[in-house]
Amino acid sequence: MAMRYTALVTGADYGIGLELVRKLLEEGHQVFAGRFNHKEQALPELASAYGEQLTLVDLDVGSDASVQAAAAKVKEHTESLDLLINNAAILGDIETTVLGELNFEEMLQVYNVNALGSLRMTNALIGLILNSNGRTIANISSEAGSVGQCYRDRWFAYTMSKAAVNMHSNVVHNGIKAQGGQVLVLHPGWVQTFMRGEKDAAAPLTPEQSAGKLWGIIREAMEREDKPLEKPVFLDVDGHVLPW
Repeated sequence: MAMRYTALVTGADYGIGLELVRKLLEEGHQVFAGRFNHKEQALPELASAYGEQLTLVDLDVGSDASVQAAAAKVKEHTESLDLLINNAAILGDIETTVLGELNFEEMLQVYNVNALGSLRMTNALIGLILNSNGRTIANISSEAGSVGQCYRDRWFAYTMSKAAVNMHSNVVHNGIKAQGGQVLVLHPGWVQTFMRGEKDAAAPLTPEQSAGKLWGIIREAMEREDKPLEKPVFLDVDGHVLPW
């Protein structure tokens, strides 16, 4: 009999986050979906279709108050959370090199959402996570955060924020592995999303394809008999190990 999990997905209005929510619902899991943009109607449509299986939670991961309010709402519905998928992220300027005029205010915003946002969520929900059977945090990072294979000469905000995600993932994993908790760090691939302001049509993966591969990796990690591993894993969407 397949395991049934309780999960929360941030950044679930569209793209990979939405498709992860859809995949989890299709398999019968209980899902909390972080909703940021009320103009997007895909989540309400899923809520109508799946009823009490899906709970929409207003959530801005860049705000301490919003994260605390979201955590309080989740705690009204459940005493445990098997899986937290930290997916919410923004891109920022990807054109300016160090020879140009860098926008440091924007960098702080990107860092706040991408790096601190996922840590805020983990910190607010860690009690529920460790009170579950799954005890898994999946941080959607990026190959752009890999110092070991960095080739870019721009993308400062995004690359630095994802490198910070990778580091805090290691620190969190070290802090919860004794209690059976684990952190996964996953690169979703180059996906046809709207992070650049328009659909990235050249990307080889659709959000559905990326979400399907990511969920396969996450589910396998949650079902391992020898979890948690001593160190967190940093994998691409096909399960290949990436250099930190």
